[in-house]
Amino acid sequence: MQRDSQMFKKFFLGLNLVLVGVMISALPAQALSTKAVATPAVAHLEKSVVKVFSTLRGPDPFKPWGKSSPQEVTGSGVVIEGRRILTNAHVVEYASQVQIQTGQEGDKVSATVVAISRGMDLAVLKLDDEKFFDTHAAVVRSNKLPEVTDAVFAYGYPTGGNSLSITKGIVSRIEFVDYDGSTGGLRIQIDAAINPGNSGGPVIAGDKMIGLAFSGLMNAQNIGYIIPNEEIEIFLKDVVDNKYDGKPSLLDVTQTLENPTVREYLKLDKNVEGCIVHKPYEGAANNGLQEWDVITHIGDTPIDNQCMVKLKPSVRVMFKYKVQQVTASGRVPLGIIRSGKVMQVQAPVYTSRPHLIGDLQGGYPSYFIWGPIVFSRATVEYLSFLSNNAPALNGYAYNASPLVTLRGEMPSKDREELVVVSSPFFPHKLVTGYSNRFGSVIYSINGIPVKSLKHLVGLLRDMQDDLIVIHYDQRYGETMVLPRKAMLAATEGVLSDNGIRSQGSVDMMAIWDAK
Repeated sequence: MQRDSQMFKKFFLGLNLVLVGVMISALPAQALSTKAVATPAVAHLEKSVVKVFSTLRGPDPFKPWGKSSPQEVTGSGVVIEGRRILTNAHVVEYASQVQIQTGQEGDKVSATVVAISRGMDLAVLKLDDEKFFDTHAAVVRSNKLPEVTDAVFAYGYPTGGNSLSITKGIVSRIEFVDYDGSTGGLRIQIDAAINPGNSGGPVIAGDKMIGLAFSGLMNAQNIGYIIPNEEIEIFLKDVVDNKYDGKPSLLDVTQTLENPTVREYLKLDKNVEGCIVHKPYEGAANNGLQEWDVITHIGDTPIDNQCMVKLKPSVRVMFKYKVQQVTASGRVPLGIIRSGKVMQVQAPVYTSRPHLIGDLQGGYPSYFIWGPIVFSRATVEYLSFLSNNAPALNGYAYNASPLVTLRGEMPSKDREELVVVSSPFFPHKLVTGYSNRFGSVIYSINGIPVKSLKHLVGLLRDMQDDLIVIHYDQRYGETMVLPRKAMLAATEGVLSDNGIRSQGSVDMMAIWDAK
């Protein structure tokens, strides 16, 4: 009896499933599952989204005569027009080997980086075997920004599997931000999952790409960022010659016009809206802006009191976003109020801002070894030992180290860059009794202020004094006095003992050998 009851239940369960299937098949297409109607043409995209394999050999700023150990990383990429692949710069920067593969094919195809923008985190690859593109079509890009709340799908190869991953979400926010602290651009926030390995994969709305995934937010859920097509188009137009020149930027420092007392100080009518020039860019010649100018328009677009412009009826972004749209011949048209007078100016724009402490720009550090001491330039990469070390940062600040006090300064004719002791001293009797000067900035050699690493090498080359006096640029510490001839004689032994091929980088040895 119990067995008959179970068979009876199974019969009606099967009958119900059949009836449900018949009912579903009779429904119109739009009534089917969200995935069935919302997901773009997956078959096409599966062939157009690739997995990128890179072997990276980055610089070692603390041992500048060598490179860091090889690091294997993976990311994503997408086929674009011109038989090329677009991906993120951080996936292929410093790559000694790059290969691509689709999730449906076993063979990897070798690739080469032909153009890269580290600031915008974009790179273009070409393939050694272009037959790949005969069966892998370019993904079509949308020519307009998505709307907030638009549904999107992020395609890529995140860690945890080898097959193509598709995550669904919506557009959460559109804003103009600094990508790397110096290069600004539009950024779209989405709530679709963006995980390590997704970098460089396309994000799709409808049947078109709206941007490229490039980062997630640590310690936060459902926050991912994509580079919109507008920024991608600017990059691709720039690298037609396989060289990235950079985006135009207005480098003048500004502040908002929200405070009523500031408005009173500037004698502005209540109906005036705009953005105050706090500090004109110091590197500009014949700059069109002055301190306390109020920028009211960029091109024909009005600027509000928070230094924002309307991008869409419900989206505002920083006014500097418009620079890349209205700049012509290296200048941007601005409407301003200066000392109560309405004026039009043409302010200069720049593709980069020089820094006393710059970055390696994808290269490797220059260096020079003199006896047991290694000299190099202070770079952003070198400062990594301070970035996440609050006690060390506080100590360097208290000691007035230029690595902290001059962090944002520009070069000058008297000081083009900071020269540092990049590595701990090699063990040697010539430095006995001195504390290790790792991280110390050189101020002068025998009383001559050091302008650059090239200048230091030239000074050591031409010095004829028996003793060399090195002053360091800091509040506390010591001054080193070293025997010149003994330091020269010790250098070869130091190189041999530590397996170092060359006393200096190619550029520094060219100076040292030019006697």
